[in-house]
Amino acid sequence: MLKKPLMAQENAASYFIDRHLKSPIKNKIAFVEAIPYGKSITYKELSIETNKMVNLLSRNNIKREQRVLMLVLDQIEFPIIFWGCLKAGVIPVPINTLLSKEIIESIIKDSKAETIFISKEVQNLIIESINIIDDLENIFIIDDQNKTSSFKNFKHELSISVEKEVVKVSKDETAFWLYSSGSTGEPKGVIHVHGSLLKTFETYATHVLGIKENDIVFSVAKLFFAYGLGNAMTFPMGIGATAALFPNRPTPATVQEVIKLVKPSILFAVPTIYAAILVNLKKEKNIEFNNLRRCVSAGEALPFQIGDDWKKITGVDILDGVGSTEMLHIFLSNNPDNIIYGTSGSAVPGYDLRLVNENNKEVSVGEIGELLVKGESAASGYWNKLSKSRQTFEGEWTRTGDKYEKIEHGRYIYSGRTDDMFKVSGIWISPFEVEQALVSHEIVLEAAVVAKHDEEGLDKPCAFVILNENVNHDGAEDILKDHVKNKVGKWKYPRWINFVTELPKTATGKVQRFKLR
Repeated sequence: MLKKPLMAQENAASYFIDRHLKSPIKNKIAFVEAIPYGKSITYKELSIETNKMVNLLSRNNIKREQRVLMLVLDQIEFPIIFWGCLKAGVIPVPINTLLSKEIIESIIKDSKAETIFISKEVQNLIIESINIIDDLENIFIIDDQNKTSSFKNFKHELSISVEKEVVKVSKDETAFWLYSSGSTGEPKGVIHVHGSLLKTFETYATHVLGIKENDIVFSVAKLFFAYGLGNAMTFPMGIGATAALFPNRPTPATVQEVIKLVKPSILFAVPTIYAAILVNLKKEKNIEFNNLRRCVSAGEALPFQIGDDWKKITGVDILDGVGSTEMLHIFLSNNPDNIIYGTSGSAVPGYDLRLVNENNKEVSVGEIGELLVKGESAASGYWNKLSKSRQTFEGEWTRTGDKYEKIEHGRYIYSGRTDDMFKVSGIWISPFEVEQALVSHEIVLEAAVVAKHDEEGLDKPCAFVILNENVNHDGAEDILKDHVKNKVGKWKYPRWINFVTELPKTATGKVQRFKLR
């Protein structure tokens, strides 16, 4: 009888953590909490704590391939729990802590998770769900005070655990899930394998970002997003750099506070945050960015004006990139040596791109089509959504749902979501193009555009606009309509302009246009 070949050790945790134990990096700080400043963990300590996590999971009868929900803020315990689960072959499912109780409850039911790890600050999100969902067996609360609670105290459970060895897995085994941000509706469980984590590091982090061992990174995007997971975990851990974690909800003021405190060399954010910080920077000329060498933006396309103004004030360019939960990180990006604001750049090395029309035929240069991407970081599918998986994952290619125009030198210009496009007088209009025109005016801070029926039942652009501080609404509507006409074409101007104080967004900063229709 033939013996089965031994499985190679391809557990992602072995590469991102334990590999560093053979070098001086083992004594280097891997993560530091920015506020309150000072709480940190080295690579060696992280290895020990994640090994103890394997034992904690085993002692609580949490078996291999079971799902474990993480409602955990950006704090030291996040990487301990996440990588500890991977070491045990258990599947962590980080959840957006800003979601409503109802959506979180639906995710708990959808994932069929029996275990939850939760930060004490957000425990109210599941209180009402405990008695409703029968499958929940273990709830661990992250609370330094070790107060008496109906939940198991994570700190205590970890302290009584012993180190246990990493389980062997293949690179194609499921490692973790992420739920999509829900910019177009209900979040979907996206399944990723162990090998995907290394691929994002080998592609974007290495070939575009050029991350270095001495970098300090700070990501405004949280760890429960694909973007944030790469920014603040796999990218710095892949090279042995340090990541600053910020547990609270980011605001322009708090982000600037963190920047002053930790002096990051790499900043990851979204266009909304960059725009809001710029408002403050234009008032406060004394803010320094001496240590900052890279800025990255993703989540949605970066408007030209934001990138241009940021470079003028800080002296640092913003690398505008495109990624997705399905591809795990950025696959289309500007390059540090070749930045053209207003474009999304070109394909990241390791990825192939196609633009196709409604008949799935490739479009020519200068035409608009849906973007498809091919790369080894692609998800294996959606959980419990076979039909949607077949629509999105077509062999080696993944549909993004985004419209782009390909221009010379292999560069791409964003033209909006596939389901956001609409026709005016028989001509396709990209909401993003109109939004770009609106925010290019000095009185506009943010804008979102959707289709609205006129009196004859025909689609016309309708805009929702946030004006800059101290700008009077009087006369602003006519000014902006004329501005758009002159900027992008007379038929594209918004027939209606609604002045608002905020726009509906996901926590990554994507505008939820479906809520405006």
